[in-house]
Amino acid sequence: MPPSEGNNEWKPDLIPNRRVEFVIMQYPVRPTWRDPKVSESTEILVRAGAEEDLKALTDIYNHYVRESAATFDTEPFTPTERREWLLSHREDDPYRLMVALEQQIAATGRLKERAESSGLVGLPATSGRLPCPAGTRSGARASAFGQVLGFASSSPFRPRPAYSTSVEVSVYVAPEAAGRGIGTLLYEHLFAALKGQDLHRAYAGITVPNAASVRLHERFGFALVGTYSEAGRKFGRYHDVQRYEKALGR
Repeated sequence: MPPSEGNNEWKPDLIPNRRVEFVIMQYPVRPTWRDPKVSESTEILVRAGAEEDLKALTDIYNHYVRESAATFDTEPFTPTERREWLLSHREDDPYRLMVALEQQIAATGRLKERAESSGLVGLPATSGRLPCPAGTRSGARASAFGQVLGFASSSPFRPRPAYSTSVEVSVYVAPEAAGRGIGTLLYEHLFAALKGQDLHRAYAGITVPNAASVRLHERFGFALVGTYSEAGRKFGRYHDVQRYEKALGR
């Protein structure tokens, strides 16, 4: 199912004898789920996006460009073309980028211990300080700390100055990681990162029908405020877009 702002259906039927251990680099949100699809030797890391993630993030986004109406982009991007987007998300303003990674730890020791030895605990990873640990998996969605599962971002809602207290949010998850609660985990960390910012509203656009994405946003307090009828044409037909709104702290 094609996630628009993060089509990741919550899975309450958990298997109790398997667990995922979460290593939180900056935003200590307590994980509330276990993933029955991965082994005891897997950890999931959520941290701020880094330039090392660029190819993997571009590959994930391009999947939805090619396969889904979740985004109205119609031509795939190169990593170079997406670099400006990545660099526009910083750690000290309302425009954030959070990345979820899966790391196998059986042969290389705990990811948290490697992060501590690298001086990264309490800090989002940055391109100059990310080591490439032995045993990291290679592939289209690999990053320096593991396999990229997805990302969530907050971006400017509109360019005019009076809109500065509003952000547009979105989530994209690698298709092979769908259904594992990654979108929920990413949103938990994104909204934790936005606390304390001078923000009043968050908005999301969902190309419909997309029941999983609607459920995700409603779970985080978004409410439907309107529908753009046949707002975009992709794959030879027109698509409606629903607009969702969430009140933030200020």
